[in-house]
Amino acid sequence: MADKIRVLIVDDIAETRSHLAKLLSFEGDIEVVGSAASGGEALDMGVRLTPDVVLMDINMPDIDGISATEQLALRAPRVAVIMMSVQGEADYLRRSMLAGAREFLVKPFSSDELTASIRQVCQRERDKMSRIGPLAAAPAAGSSHSSLSTRSEPGQLIAVFSPKGGVGRTTIAANVAIAAAADVGKKVILVDGSFQFGDIGVLLNLNPKNKTIADLVPELEGGDPESLDPYIINHSSGIRVLLAPPTPEMAELVTVNAVRRALELLRMQADLVIVDCMSSFSDTTLMILDEADTILTILSLEITSIKNMRLFLEVADHLGYPAGKIRLVLNRADAALGIRVPDVEQSIGRKVDHTIVSDGRSVVYALNRGVPFYLSNREAPVSQDILKIAQAISGDPSSTETAPKAGAKKSLFARR
Repeated sequence: MADKIRVLIVDDIAETRSHLAKLLSFEGDIEVVGSAASGGEALDMGVRLTPDVVLMDINMPDIDGISATEQLALRAPRVAVIMMSVQGEADYLRRSMLAGAREFLVKPFSSDELTASIRQVCQRERDKMSRIGPLAAAPAAGSSHSSLSTRSEPGQLIAVFSPKGGVGRTTIAANVAIAAAADVGKKVILVDGSFQFGDIGVLLNLNPKNKTIADLVPELEGGDPESLDPYIINHSSGIRVLLAPPTPEMAELVTVNAVRRALELLRMQADLVIVDCMSSFSDTTLMILDEADTILTILSLEITSIKNMRLFLEVADHLGYPAGKIRLVLNRADAALGIRVPDVEQSIGRKVDHTIVSDGRSVVYALNRGVPFYLSNREAPVSQDILKIAQAISGDPSSTETAPKAGAKKSLFARR
């Protein structure tokens, strides 16, 4: 029989603690190992008892649930927190997830909702630990050396690019990164390569006061830094993030050589380095595309997007990119806009590799909450499409290559 899920209940109302404990007592695979009446008590018990899951109330008199979760993540990182609150506002959800909570339950919730959340969060954490356990247990022979040489071979560099803005490039980049980390088991670093107007920080609800690549550049120009950790942010989803500069003028500090070296170092720390590139052929973007193992190129069912994609593929051909390096991703592929997927493929002269369904409500709702939709609704069709892309880029690229159709006519724009 599998080990029981050990749960610590934290709520300043004794009646609530008793009610939750009674509900969970009927579950054969769940064991309540303790209850705490305050954030401070929760920290002590969390460190001492190391439960699998902590049910944490957000409002408490001494240390609130968000602050307690932040501290618990540092002192007992293997403990997963499920936040509870009578308030379901987006701000509470964003702050909870940023603090490290794995789930957010709005009171009152049913017994089924509670137990399903506990089991799902615990299973997710156990799966993650089973993947990283061997790495964590390995002898730290190089622990006295720089953290820049943590791998024997570099990880894959994935560039997410579109020759036209407004097609969902940044949203796709962030969610694919999260899917690759959460469900494919890869160590992922997400880089905001749109240095003037990067949106990764906003999409992931990261603190704008964090260090960015602009802070890293002087270190790189003076030689390799001892560690990249001060510049990379740990996100609650399991990915790590290198942000773009906070203002457009600071983007001028980011040189091509500095970005190239940064990517080389990052690839030694991760299985996948995913770069959200700007939609222009700047020197830096071209360098990233050149260095990338795979280019996820995003388009939509719009005439201008299809036209720009055809032009980009012509440029890529002139640059000598192999066919398998570029993977076409058609976003909002089921949108009823009068253009069919076969029309797109005939125009651009090759097959679309991946499609993503249209789910504007889920995507926009997630954007406004600062919680990527892959985290908030993994079972949605749009999330499953994202997972397929994450699985494809995490495997052997040669096994999933799609060659262009020979001799295909680019008829859709022939008259133009």
